[in-house]
Amino acid sequence: MTAQASSSGDIVFGGELQQYLASALTLGAIIGVCLLYLRGAKRTPVKRGQFWLFQATLVVTIITILGPLDDWAARSSALHMTQHMMLMVVIAPMFALSKPLAQFYVAFAKWGKPLWDELFKVTRYPMVCAYLHGFMIWFWHIPVFYMLALDNPWIHGLEHLCFLVTAVWFWWACLYASPRKTPFALLALLLTLMHTGFLGALLTFAGSPLYGEARHLGDQQLAGLLMWVLGGIPYIAASLWAGNRWYKHLQRRIANA
Repeated sequence: MTAQASSSGDIVFGGELQQYLASALTLGAIIGVCLLYLRGAKRTPVKRGQFWLFQATLVVTIITILGPLDDWAARSSALHMTQHMMLMVVIAPMFALSKPLAQFYVAFAKWGKPLWDELFKVTRYPMVCAYLHGFMIWFWHIPVFYMLALDNPWIHGLEHLCFLVTAVWFWWACLYASPRKTPFALLALLLTLMHTGFLGALLTFAGSPLYGEARHLGDQQLAGLLMWVLGGIPYIAASLWAGNRWYKHLQRRIANA
């Protein structure tokens, strides 16, 4: 009996240690990004609004990933979905709107521009970004991988990284598409709106919990509604913006014809 209790205690302690290490590494990475940005901001002009938006993005990221929400998400599908939505439709577009690449170019010295241009090359293709982002959304909502991320802090961190990186690519591609690529940006936004809404509907109308019996069906249904309804609002707003931008581009082409 004592040996079993000791073994159980070791497992719990080991799990807590892994969680602390993963959290410390995440915080260190965010602080490193902040310091690099500040270094670049000192050496190249940056608009005041974009500067503070980037700082706000980092604060919201810390609250989302390292705050109480992360602990609550381990026990609630609805709060876990809230965390996912924060990463994909709040933090990612905030990062894109703050346009920090010029600062990172300078911060990384001679490696800056080639490195970041290579990382963001995919954003020239809005539909490719939509496919990549969509794949990550569906992959990490497959029950086996969803539960694996909950049980292992390192895999959970990888899940968050996959969501955040592909979401940044997606929003960058849609918000900064060239006039010729604007129709594809609109299509990418509408595609993402539809498939995330479909996933939300699956969670809402499922007849039983998909992510373990310990999670209440009502909690899962609330998670589905969050993705389906609230999560769709940023995509709808961005689609209206992209559609208006495309319309104005067509008007200019007609006027110049």
